[in-house]
Formats: sequence, structure tokens, C-alpha cells
Amino acid sequence: METHKKTWLFFSLVLLVIIFAGAAFWVYKKNIFFEKTGEFAQENQATNPKNPEIPEGISRPKPPSVSMQRMKTQGCVADGLLSSYNPENDDFATLINRSNCYYLHRAIETWLTPPDFSIVNYVLNQMTKKDMVYGMFIAEAIDTEAEYYNIETAQKFDFEKMCRNGSRNVWGEHTCKPNFASKEYRDYILYITHKAIDLGVQSFTFGQIYMQESTKKNYAPKIIKDIRAYAKERGIDIVIGAQTGDITDPKYLKLFDYIEGGVGIDENGDVQDGPCMTGRGGCWALLWNKKFSDNANNVLLALDWTGVTYDDLDIFARMDAGKREQTLKNLYQKFTSQNMGFMLPFFGVLSNDNEGCRGPKKKFYSPDNKYGCKDEDMINAILAGGK
Repeated sequence: METHKKTWLFFSLVLLVIIFAGAAFWVYKKNIFFEKTGEFAQENQATNPKNPEIPEGISRPKPPSVSMQRMKTQGCVADGLLSSYNPENDDFATLINRSNCYYLHRAIETWLTPPDFSIVNYVLNQMTKKDMVYGMFIAEAIDTEAEYYNIETAQKFDFEKMCRNGSRNVWGEHTCKPNFASKEYRDYILYITHKAIDLGVQSFTFGQIYMQESTKKNYAPKIIKDIRAYAKERGIDIVIGAQTGDITDPKYLKLFDYIEGGVGIDENGDVQDGPCMTGRGGCWALLWNKKFSDNANNVLLALDWTGVTYDDLDIFARMDAGKREQTLKNLYQKFTSQNMGFMLPFFGVLSNDNEGCRGPKKKFYSPDNKYGCKDEDMINAILAGGK
């Protein structure tokens, strides 16, 4: 009998230890939920009735309305500025603060990485240049093993459920192309765009939207409607764009305030005139061609990059300083004279074996005068002409 009592007591103690350990782990994970999404307060400390998960001090002042004209003439590709993507992010913020940029394209970068809004808020607090428009890029690449939580529901997003069939590992191990047909993905999009709007982000660009759109039904109209409705509720003026490739349907293209794409320069900095760039396979769309531009509200263009030697930015970085200046001036004049935008490069990815000028690391371009390219003054002079 005594043995049974001791056994019962032992197992009872083990059970209590397991229960307390589980509770402690749950509390720990719940705190991680908050940290992962940039929250530093418990749920009952919420002070913003419009978005209860954002504690006091995180929401920002309402920004002015967006000027599409200034986006076209003073747009800058500032990839990952608000995502700590640059290895020297403090210097990146300083570079932008002294620039003539108005629109910061892809400032929040989500390629294979869900946005960390604590970092977004931290970098925004370093920005002394006022009344800029910040952009979020909604990438066509997700990490299926990402750890990311909806703080409103305390539920982890299931990135596996977001994948398009047949796209597993397309961008590397544990990656896929997301599919608008997935409710999990649509919920994720609305979650991150709503949080970005609360922090004053005003431009949202869907990366290669033809990879994200469903093959059976167009979900973009509903997604866009929901994002615009939330922005209107918050009293924040926003614009929404997409990389639309060779889509020509005017009804679809005019869902967006702008369409965006690369220019496809050659070694001389020249571009082709037809609707598709030759030598790329399929139709690498040249959006300034009337086949696309006549069916869109606005067109924004930039030096394209994917970290390969034949992309725009890599070709540009291999030019000498004089050729880089002439190329940017020519492209800027060509497109702004047609009421289109050409965004100047402030940060982007280069091929590791590019062998051209570079920024803080071999694989990154930056115009900062402290690095090898030293294009900063020239680029700011071009932007000054667009004021």
C-alpha cells in the first residue's frame, strides 16, 4: 500500500512539473509572438482601438497625401531600408536623410522574410527627412519554414498552406511561390499591409503578380479593395502597384495606381523599343511600350536586379562613372518626358562575381560616396531637377 502511495505521489509530481513547464513555455512563446511582430506590450495594454495589437508609441502621425507626380520624378529604390536588409543600415538611413528622394520603393522588403515591424518602427524613428512616401514590396517568394504570428489571434501563419502547386523550392530550399487562392496567404497579406498602414506606409507593390494570381479566379480585386478600405478607415492615403509583366488587360492593369518593371539596358545603357526585350525568353515586358502603358494608370520603372550578371543593376555597376551618369540621365529624361517614372538606385543586390563598383558589401550596390561607386551627388542632382 505504501509503495502505491509513493508511486502515485511520484507520478503526480511529474505531472505537475510537466504542466508548469508547459505553461512556462506557452508564456515564453507568447512573448516571442509579440517580439516577432514588433510588439512590446501585453494584449491588455493595447491603446489603439483601431488596431489593438499596436501599443502606444508605435502608431505614427498621419502622413500627407501621396503625390504620384513626385513618385515619378523623385522616386528611389531603397530596397530593405525599413527591413535592416542593408549590412550597414544606419548609414543607409543617413544616406536617404540627405538625399532628394521623395518615394522610397521597396523600403519594406518581404522576399523570403516576413516583415518585422519592430525594425520598421526603429528605422522610421531614425528618418529625419520628413514627408517621404515609404513602400512595401509584397514578394512572390515565401519561406515555408518562416516563424511568424498573427498577434490578434495568437496563431502562427502556416506558410506551407500559401504555396502554389508545383512551385516548391523554386527560389531555393524551403521556398515557394505564394498563391492568392490560398486564404492563409490572403490573410497574411491583409495582416502585414494593415500593420504597415498603421505605421504610415503608403505604397504597396505586388511582386510579379502573375505568379501570385490564381489560375482559376482573379483575387487581386478583392485583396486591393480590402487594403484600400482599411487605409480609408485609418484616414491614410495610399497607392497600390504591381509588377504585371506582359499582362495587357486594361481592366486588370487599372486595378493598380501604377505598374512597375525593369528597363532592360545593354552595356551602352540603351533600351529597346518593342513590347518585349529580346534575348530573355518569353516576353520580358518593356512597360513603357504603348501595348502596356496605354492600358495602365501610371508606369514606374527602375534598374532591375536579381543578383545575376546580366540584370540592369549589374550591367550598370560595371560601367565607368561617366557612363553610369549618362545612363541615368538618359533614362530619367526619356521616361519622365513621357509622364512615366524612373526611380534612381539607392540600394540593390549584385552578383557576387560582378567585378564592378559596389556598396557596403561586394554583392550590394549603393551610390554612397563612402563606397566604391560614388554616384550620390550625381543622383541627387538628377532628383533635384524633379522637384
